[in-house]
Amino acid sequence: MTTEVRRLRNYINGEFRDAADGRTIDVVNPATEEVYATSPLSGQADVDAAMAAAAAAFPAWRDATPAERQKALLKIADAFEERAEDLIAAESENTGKPLELTRTEEIPPMVDQIRFFAGAARMLEGRSAGEYMEGLTSIIRREPVGVCAQVAPWNYPMMMAVWKFAPALAAGNTVVIKPSDTTPASTVLIAEIIGQILPKGVFNVICGDRDTGRAMVEHPTPAMASITGSVRAGMQVAESAAKDVKRVHLELGGKAPAVVFEDSDIAKAVEGISVAGFFNAGQDCTAATRVLVHESIHDEFVTALAKAAADTKTGRPDDEDVLYGPLNNANQLKQVSGFIERLPAHAKVEAGGHRVGDKGYFYAPTVVSGLRQDDEIIQNEVFGPVITVQSFTDETQAVEYANGVEYALASSVWTKDHSRAMRMSKNLDFGCVWINTHIPLVAEMPHGGFKKSGYGKDLSAYGFEDYTRIKHVMTSLDD
Repeated sequence: MTTEVRRLRNYINGEFRDAADGRTIDVVNPATEEVYATSPLSGQADVDAAMAAAAAAFPAWRDATPAERQKALLKIADAFEERAEDLIAAESENTGKPLELTRTEEIPPMVDQIRFFAGAARMLEGRSAGEYMEGLTSIIRREPVGVCAQVAPWNYPMMMAVWKFAPALAAGNTVVIKPSDTTPASTVLIAEIIGQILPKGVFNVICGDRDTGRAMVEHPTPAMASITGSVRAGMQVAESAAKDVKRVHLELGGKAPAVVFEDSDIAKAVEGISVAGFFNAGQDCTAATRVLVHESIHDEFVTALAKAAADTKTGRPDDEDVLYGPLNNANQLKQVSGFIERLPAHAKVEAGGHRVGDKGYFYAPTVVSGLRQDDEIIQNEVFGPVITVQSFTDETQAVEYANGVEYALASSVWTKDHSRAMRMSKNLDFGCVWINTHIPLVAEMPHGGFKKSGYGKDLSAYGFEDYTRIKHVMTSLDD
């Protein structure tokens, strides 16, 4: 039985279109390694058309009242709930994710996040008007920046699309968004849903590869470029955007430490860290990938974590009791496997360390101990279901090891000592510090990092404000 290959299309100015030159990319289901769709390989003509549509739609969308934009976003949230099963099916085909986990862990927060930004549309705040010079009143205006070029990743195609378009639209911007070339299906479906609600040109989707994304960022029309992706991709976007001084929003890689002290609840820490490390096959920039354990409990912790890994299941989307599905693509499987194959002699694979099956890009839950701070697997992002373990002697060394990487997105501390937790939250150089938990996110709180993890915030009022610009208006009080 052969799988019917669907044809995905760009969404530009309210209509679905093939790439102008007809080029396409095969899209592969990572759970089966079968081609299930073709996607446009968009070129300059497609980028030009999408940017022109977004620019033409911008004045009217900018001038819509916050209440009107809120109403539209609330309709989008309702439509996502109504089309939830279609979105789940598309995302699972995109990524191989378990159907039930996608239903429970992605659809509800996505809908909630859209509704949050719908409310934020009516809550823009600035400094109050006042007379800072005699006879003159100053007013602060917050305005949308304009057309936003947005590039979403393949690890959470649906949710990252929401994180990008929801704040941008709420603030009054128009959007051209590009999904990853390996996961375009759910974003194209989102365009179908949104197209029934928004005016044409406000929301546009173009599919393609890195060259398509580069053309979007280098295009003269967008006022802002936003990307969630690798450090390398972020650096390229920043360099390209600098040529015409575009605003840039970068959410890049991570290498999150989970620091476990000797007074922690070991069972609770193992459970929380294993889920946070293996969920979504570890393809999460906030994943608990790098565990630092006090030397007095190191061996006990490693034994418990290895057992948790052995008890964790990966499998196809409709398999029961699986925590995660396959890695996203063949290159990612090769990358994860390469880290394990290149482990130094002093490292020990406590669990996993191998591919699962011979069909689909599945990789076993893996735990590696005996590592040193300068090892490749400690310093570089694996982006797979691999948790490393190091030991530390005291709080000072724990902070040194935790901060001793180029990434600075997320971290966690596991201890019953409140004062220690507060010291660690101050000294850990990461955009988020969780205490006795790891990975929960809420729409009201910001998500974003420091150092090579990028800059700008997703979610929260801070993320909303990133899509606005500030204007000072001063008026004379004299007649």
